[in-house]
Formats: sequence, structure tokens, C-alpha cells
Amino acid sequence: MVVTRFGSAADGDLRIDAPADELARRRRAICDLPWTWLRQVHGTTVLTVSEPAEHSGRAADALVTAVPGACLAVQTADCAPVLFESTDGRVIGAAHAGWRGLYDGVLEETVAAMRTLGAESMRARLGPCISPAAYEFGAAELTTMALRFGPEVVAASAAGTPALDLPAAVRSALGTLGVELDESEWTCTAGDPRYFSWRARRDQGRQASVIWIEPTSPG
Repeated sequence: MVVTRFGSAADGDLRIDAPADELARRRRAICDLPWTWLRQVHGTTVLTVSEPAEHSGRAADALVTAVPGACLAVQTADCAPVLFESTDGRVIGAAHAGWRGLYDGVLEETVAAMRTLGAESMRARLGPCISPAAYEFGAAELTTMALRFGPEVVAASAAGTPALDLPAAVRSALGTLGVELDESEWTCTAGDPRYFSWRARRDQGRQASVIWIEPTSPG
């Protein structure tokens, strides 16, 4: 069975440089299995986890595994957390998708890595991330994103300035790949005080989004 969890500020600060004892306690409260966590760099590197906790602390932005009991984690405070599972529940993935990583193809690379592990079809879930109302964006960069993902990513902020629709970019990327996207748990991190937001409140904290395959009990 695949389990997913999109965390919030109520879980405490899950940034990777938080005090080690507190961080370990907070991780256990969310998922009491070995975590693989990343030093996220807004890139497209995807690491394949072959045993629980493998690659923890590596610089990358996405993880995939077919190993039960391996908890895959990404941390966010406005960027998009995207959790994947194959339709047969045997392969999972987690991606941290900021606009740079999205443009460069982090979601495409995650899907390709899952297919290497045997995932023939899959679905994805989008967690809390910033909405266009709070995501003012440079006009030149917005044009670049529109050329990549389509005009639906062009929006306006609450102040009427050019803005990027980050969820629309995720939707476009996954639609091109034929991956169904569940947006039922999406909310705007900037507009919802239950979540950390760097852009809206300069929060230093990070929420974690995690996915794992439940290990099978012996016998």
C-alpha cells in the first residue's frame, strides 16, 4: 500500500538544517520509517533509492524507489511538491518543483526514472504551493515559461502585476507525459497561514511532503 502525506507548519519546521534532535522527532511523527531527504538545488537530478535512507543529504530534487519501507521526502515553502505512484503501487516518486526545475524538466526526469523501475502508468498528487495571486513574476521569465508550458501559465497577481501560475505549469508538464494529476490537496502557501511561505512571510521553516510503500509484515 502506498501512503502519502503533505505536511504543514503544524508538524514543525522540517528544513534540513533544523536542530537534529527536533528534526528526527518531527520526522518520526510523520512517518516512522527511514527517510531519504535531499539538499534541494532547483535542478533536475533524480536519485533512485535502493534501500531505506539511501542518498540522504545528497544534492538533488527528486527521488524514486520500488523499495517498501523507504520514505521519500521533499521540503517546500512555496515551490510545488509532487508525489507520484505507479497505478500498481509498486513504484513511487517525490519531486521538488520550483519554476527553474520545472522549466528544465524535473518532472519529466522523475517520470522517466520511475519507468526505468517498471512503472508503466502512474498518477501524481500536487501539494500546497504558491498561487499566482502571490507569485509576481518577471515578464521575460514569464514569456519563457509560457513558451515551454503554454499560455495557461500566464496570470496576474493580486496587485495586477504579471504572475506565474505554478500549478498550471505542473499540470501542463504532467499532461504532456500522460500522467493524471490530483490537485485536491493543493492550497496556496502564501494565502494559508497553516503553511510556511518564504515569499509571503519570509518564513525560514519548511513543510515536508512524503510518500512510502508500506512494508509487508512477516507472515
